[in-house]
Amino acid sequence: MMNRGLMGTLSSRVMIGMLIVQDLAVIPLIIMLPQLSNPQAGFSALGWAALKATCFLTLMIIVGTRVIPRLIAYVAIWNSRELFLLTVTATGLGIGYATYLFGLSFAFGAFVAGMVLGESDYSHQALSDIIPLRDVFGLLFFVSIGMLLDPAFLFANLKTVSLMVLLIIIGKGLIFAVLVMFFGYGNVIPLAVGLGLFQVGEFAFVLARVGVHTQSISAEMFSLILTTAVITMILTPFISGLTAPLYAVRRRWFKHEPLQTMNIPQTGLHHHVVIAGAGRVGAYVAHVLKSLQVTFVVIEFDSRRVNRLKETGVPLVYGDARQPIVLNAAGIEQAKLLIITTPSAIVTKTIVEKSRQFNPKLKIVARAENIDQIQILHELGVNEVIQPEFEAGLEVTRQALLSLNIAAADIRRFTDQVRQESYAPLYGDNRE
Repeated sequence: MMNRGLMGTLSSRVMIGMLIVQDLAVIPLIIMLPQLSNPQAGFSALGWAALKATCFLTLMIIVGTRVIPRLIAYVAIWNSRELFLLTVTATGLGIGYATYLFGLSFAFGAFVAGMVLGESDYSHQALSDIIPLRDVFGLLFFVSIGMLLDPAFLFANLKTVSLMVLLIIIGKGLIFAVLVMFFGYGNVIPLAVGLGLFQVGEFAFVLARVGVHTQSISAEMFSLILTTAVITMILTPFISGLTAPLYAVRRRWFKHEPLQTMNIPQTGLHHHVVIAGAGRVGAYVAHVLKSLQVTFVVIEFDSRRVNRLKETGVPLVYGDARQPIVLNAAGIEQAKLLIITTPSAIVTKTIVEKSRQFNPKLKIVARAENIDQIQILHELGVNEVIQPEFEAGLEVTRQALLSLNIAAADIRRFTDQVRQESYAPLYGDNRE
């Protein structure tokens, strides 16, 4: 999702939320799975495992909130990065080993260790120090999984594996799409979630390993799970990439479908203004346009700003303005003006390029941080570029000159001359 620039869209937020829930669901499964190898024990064995996990979690909450934060704070006083890293690593591995001695899974201990270390005031520093180790262990994890893939088993059971992959893609994709629709999401979101989360998650490897260790599943079943999971992971970026074209086809077939947006007029949007970004500048522009009764819509993906705008009844599309689907939802094809308020030249460049694909004649007003950015944006075809700091400086100067009783006409000539010196070279021969 990051490589395709989809982070921040509503679809990505829904998918990330579901992935977190999937990860959390692994914890009770890790507790229960070892007991499934002994069906005669029944619910008593599961209950005993759950009780041990509860006792261990209670102990870890006490230790994690009282002891470990003080220990890390004491170590931090020494200002030794090596000692700090060693303490964090030893704490994580130690808690993992303690869960193992407790009769629970090492993976469960790793999860608890993360929660415990996260309670410390030094959690951000701990995370930054531990990232190289995390990346190394993550790399080893996935490489080892790839090395466990047996090509001989794959070719010998090609039909079975193909059927399993097909059933998982269709079955899990449909389940997730219907579940998302059940929670009230529409349009592209069920399609994006179904095509993006159909794969077998990486925690299936952990569960399968636990199953083999406890003899809950056979080695052949483990190979089937492993092979199927790896293949679905390989297919994910290709199938997930079909979301946009499939949704475009769907919209051509069902043009009556309402947009999954917030506060968009029922009559739709025509010859309106699109404001990309609802920060201080964007919110002020929206306020002025609303007071002048000009039709407009705001694109914003910051949830806090979205909630503030919803309270004021501002027409709003939730999402990243760099995404074609979001621009399409804002009616960019029918818009007469696009106002880009983000200070990032890279983001602005992407928004301009995507918007021009929908509406080549669209007039664009953008914000720039310096003269170099103004030049770049003009070359991209932006009609008007505003430099806020420059304009603020001119206004401060104008107010100062007015306080000195200088004639308003002289001040106007001065500010016009300064603007011409700064902006005119960017417009070539078009002095007007």
